[in-house]
Amino acid sequence: MDAALSLADARPLIAVRGVGLTLPGPAGPVNVLTDLSFEVAGGEAVAVVGPSGSGKTSLLMVLAGLERPTSGSLHVAGTELALLTEDGLARFRRRHIGIVFQDFHLISGMTALENVLVPLELAGRRDAGPAARAALAAAGLSHRLSHLPAALSGGEQQRVAIARALAPRPSLLLADEPTGNLDRATGAAVIDLLFRLHREAGATLLLVTHDVALAGRCGRRLVLEDGRLAALETA
Repeated sequence: MDAALSLADARPLIAVRGVGLTLPGPAGPVNVLTDLSFEVAGGEAVAVVGPSGSGKTSLLMVLAGLERPTSGSLHVAGTELALLTEDGLARFRRRHIGIVFQDFHLISGMTALENVLVPLELAGRRDAGPAARAALAAAGLSHRLSHLPAALSGGEQQRVAIARALAPRPSLLLADEPTGNLDRATGAAVIDLLFRLHREAGATLLLVTHDVALAGRCGRRLVLEDGRLAALETA
């Protein structure tokens, strides 16, 4: 199948052209991603699926500017990431990208409110306090603002992480197996929240998942095999 797949008649928020990623390995360089080309429009929800080791998380790291591709070009929100310095990439992420990880990545010594405040304050938002409280309220956590992560359940911690990711109103939300450490019922509630807030914010969502039913909730599926784009199809 031709790797150059796109969404017709829509201005892309993401435009990937021939992107490859090669990383050092014990036996020599490893091609993690190879010649990826695709587009994603603003406001879309796209599931990134494929076997373990197929490059799903690496793709999200490249899109977030946390890994620099070794070939090809990558535009996000109209910006070519390769042209940005490391400081420029950090500023770009603060403005345009929210990330939700499987392992929450909350700061243990900070309360729920303080965790959500961090990206807002780094972005210089004058309304950081009200915005953080509003994001936590939208996540159903107005009663847990002063709690440290250790005092929160796994589901509550992931809700804080989602609030933190969406509070700055990013253009792009990247979620890497966000229910991987949650039981089924808690995971379902977290996913409902993620999709609701993604729609309300109008953010583009790329969601890495092994869950076929969850992938089906996205408009399209981006299928990776051995670091290559095997398909980009309607879910």
